[in-house]
Amino acid sequence: MNEMQKAVAGLLYDANNDASILEMRHQAKVKLHEFNHLSPEKKNEREEILKALLGKIEDNFIIEGPFHCDYGFNIEIGRNFYANVNLVILDGAKVTIGDNVFIAPNVGIYTAGHPIDKVQRNQGLEYAYPISIGNNVWIGAGVSIMPGVTIGDDTVIGTGSVVTKSIPSKVVAVGNPCRVIREIAG
Repeated sequence: MNEMQKAVAGLLYDANNDASILEMRHQAKVKLHEFNHLSPEKKNEREEILKALLGKIEDNFIIEGPFHCDYGFNIEIGRNFYANVNLVILDGAKVTIGDNVFIAPNVGIYTAGHPIDKVQRNQGLEYAYPISIGNNVWIGAGVSIMPGVTIGDDTVIGTGSVVTKSIPSKVVAVGNPCRVIREIAG
């Protein structure tokens, strides 16, 4: 089993000493550099870079630069998507984002984490768990979404929240750690 197969399986893997992983990250960085340095007037070129970088992206999307990710191919985005500046997606595992999702500035979506055990961590090992964000979700500014989290449909995540556990559909959730504060009717 190679290191990327280990990552996909949710096992500890070495992301810093595997030539194929390093090359995939390098290629993503090249595309991101081009995207992040193109004029906003080059809308079509910017969209083409994202279509080539991401695993899937549907119609009617805007990602304001700068945008950063590890690989890109593990990111799937639905229709009518908007992400404001400074979106970071560490996509060692799959990140699935539904339709009609709006993301405020300075949001981090992190599939990757490191072992608590110092020996494993010092060996450069990490893990990656998938993240899923449903349809009609609004994520406030400065939110951090941790590995393995699912956010249900029609949910609002409040500004500055640290989402460490899955959040159900049709709720407002806020805080560190993020917790449901009320349901949304309808």
